[in-house]
Amino acid sequence: MYNQAVPVQIFLQPGEIYYAEKPALISTLLGSCVAVTMFSPRLGAGAISHGILPCCKGKKPCEDDEYCREGIRYVECSIMRMLGWFMQNGIAREEIDVKVFGGSDMLSTLESTTKDTVGQQNIAMAFHVLEKEMLRVSNSDVGGLRGRKIIFSSNTGEVLLKRLRKSESENP
Repeated sequence: MYNQAVPVQIFLQPGEIYYAEKPALISTLLGSCVAVTMFSPRLGAGAISHGILPCCKGKKPCEDDEYCREGIRYVECSIMRMLGWFMQNGIAREEIDVKVFGGSDMLSTLESTTKDTVGQQNIAMAFHVLEKEMLRVSNSDVGGLRGRKIIFSSNTGEVLLKRLRKSESENP
């Protein structure tokens, strides 16, 4: 009999993080939010975040729960939390495969052409933190006017991406 573990299937809500040491397929829908995935090929462990806004107003580093109660809602804080988890598990920065998705301007207006939109701010923050932390981004699909659905395989690091038509992202 063929006995292979069936991956757990998870839907990641906005403002959540999922850490996986066992196979999981994590899906999420992105508009202006940004998802960052991190994967360790050596351990087959992965994590994904769904950041809503670029950064919190906390005065201390975001990896410290005492100072940043809702940190995982923010792109900056969620990246730092995931990195902390990887480091605690003995995974060096050089081993982490990072991918970034989302940050669309689905609700673009005349005003959004003259100032940074939330999507643009989320993208900028993600790349700023990743560069500051010396993490290499192997793939990204960011910006534009369409939302995205992604499915992250935590044990392979693969991400399946579907760009949504405008009608798929609107509420009826």
